[in-house]
Amino acid sequence: MSVITSKSRLSHPTAILRHAVLLFSGAFILVPFVWMVSLSIKPPSEIFRASFSFWPVHFYGIENYTRALTEAPLPRYMGNGFIVCAGILALQIIVCAPCAYVLAKLRFPGRDLLFGMVLIGLLLPHQVLSLPLFILGYQLGILNTYAALIFPYVVSPFGIFLFRQFFMTIPDDVVHAARLDGLSELAIVWKIMLPMALPALIAFSIFSVVGHWNDLFWPLIAVRDQSLMPPPLGIMVFKNEEAGNDYGPLMAASTLVVLPLVIAFLATQKWFVEGMTGGAVK
Repeated sequence: MSVITSKSRLSHPTAILRHAVLLFSGAFILVPFVWMVSLSIKPPSEIFRASFSFWPVHFYGIENYTRALTEAPLPRYMGNGFIVCAGILALQIIVCAPCAYVLAKLRFPGRDLLFGMVLIGLLLPHQVLSLPLFILGYQLGILNTYAALIFPYVVSPFGIFLFRQFFMTIPDDVVHAARLDGLSELAIVWKIMLPMALPALIAFSIFSVVGHWNDLFWPLIAVRDQSLMPPPLGIMVFKNEEAGNDYGPLMAASTLVVLPLVIAFLATQKWFVEGMTGGAVK
């Protein structure tokens, strides 16, 4: 009994310290977002004040958000972002799920080598491939189109890795039973494996949408037409090298761009955590 009491006494300060560190880290991460929202409702005269206050003396949010929606076609930019992210995600699932199934459940020579190549793909930053992708896009004649924003991301090493790890946790007996019922390998992927891997699918969807919604580097290279610009590239309209940055509307536009991601994550965070931890048990 005394041993249990001593352990609880030792664990209590540890738990307090752990929660304090988590709270501090969370608050530190939220500081830029709080600053962004605060600047989006301030007039220009209060943005550059030495002292910081979240709520402005003169509320200027209506003017900033109105300018963010009218001075640039922000709804069009966000629509482009939805089209590009949805196209990328759909094609990634179509490609990555069967590849992951092959690496997880089928036995053939060279399987480990292929999986090693997937891991190498995880190590390579996408910027390394930007020049050959640009040349390939030019030769295919797809630059300055939606296809130029979508096709470089169709094959996702991270997606293959995540699905493969989750598929490994599904018993082989499930696959054998599906084969006995007459299902083909592709039918097993779409009717058995992917529905069972729904948490991994949601987790990957969040990573994919957030990553490509916020992508600036490749769209800056691939498109020039303003009607095709995704949100991060579109809000650069508020950047003026001669007159200076218009921070109020810029922060308002940034808030509107980030808001759908925040809502989507809050709505799916339960499955996101389950999907990220589910493949770690094997």
